[in-house]
Amino acid sequence: MKKISKILLSMLFVSLILVGCSSPTGSTDNNQTDKPAEGCSVLIGLVTDTGGVDDKSFNQSAWEGLTQFAEENNLQECIQYLQSDSEADYIPNLTGYAEEGYDLVIAVGYLFQDAVDTVSVQYPDTNFLFIDSESLSDNVMSAVYNAEQGSYLVGVAAGLKAIENESKMVGFLGGMEGDLIGSFQAGYEQGVLSVCPDCVIYVDYADSFSDDAKGQQLAAKQYGAGVSVIYQAAGTAGNGVNKEAKERGDVWAIGVDKDQYEDGKVADGSSIILTSMVKRVDISTYTAATEVLNGTFEGGVMIFDLTNEGVGAELSSGRNLTDEEIAQIQGYADDIKAGTIKVSAVPTIANGSTN
Repeated sequence: MKKISKILLSMLFVSLILVGCSSPTGSTDNNQTDKPAEGCSVLIGLVTDTGGVDDKSFNQSAWEGLTQFAEENNLQECIQYLQSDSEADYIPNLTGYAEEGYDLVIAVGYLFQDAVDTVSVQYPDTNFLFIDSESLSDNVMSAVYNAEQGSYLVGVAAGLKAIENESKMVGFLGGMEGDLIGSFQAGYEQGVLSVCPDCVIYVDYADSFSDDAKGQQLAAKQYGAGVSVIYQAAGTAGNGVNKEAKERGDVWAIGVDKDQYEDGKVADGSSIILTSMVKRVDISTYTAATEVLNGTFEGGVMIFDLTNEGVGAELSSGRNLTDEEIAQIQGYADDIKAGTIKVSAVPTIANGSTN
């Protein structure tokens, strides 16, 4: 395993920050139908789950990193994406790009585990990037994130806000149950309780990463029970939380994967996004594409965590956190980096219940 260096991440952050505030480049239909240009020095295909590249979260961040790479290297017509309509599309979509001779095939999300393991063996000369899980194939670069660390920090933010508004009730909405999303929940639980030990934490799962109506329904249930802040880690389904918070106007939501502050803005210019757990998926796609272009691509595991700023909490001053709260959250971040605080990736609260 290897950790991408903090210096490299900082350089890439400067490069990617402009695209991070924009909408996805290119078509936002389920698939790009335009054929790549002739004479491309590299061909790169990205495959998403059902969420799509305009999910304002995980998939979009992956696509933004790739589009930034393309813009910097004048390869805009040499990158493509496919959105999967169901799990049955995973292997055909990955195979299609590999069969067509693409130099890098990207699978976005841990749900692709079986598909990546299968297709990477069938096409040993094709480079693959697998985001959010690990593959043992030599031709696969796996990008994994210690999401529990960043989730701990936004949990601290939620706990502080719940104390301030005297609700002492917060919520978590996950997409699909499992170890990966469980790590988001686990870190959040620990962060909340570190500052508000008597806070009540509601936990619900939408059993989907694409059903925003279900996400809004569960958010309405939690807010209706008195929850004042909900952290969502549910892809497009999580957009339902933001929608419900906007409609209510007197509650908070916490974004995930990318800074969702702008997406949370309402008519008066304020935002319902308290903070966001930033997960630099864009850097993994940018890095893998650059290494393929430079001929330096290697399989293996890249680890992103707080020490190299691969995960974290969005702590811009002048938004919805006070400078005092920001300093307090940063203090917890420093303790995690130093190893003083060990964050578990195992949640304790069952789906549909509270602590």
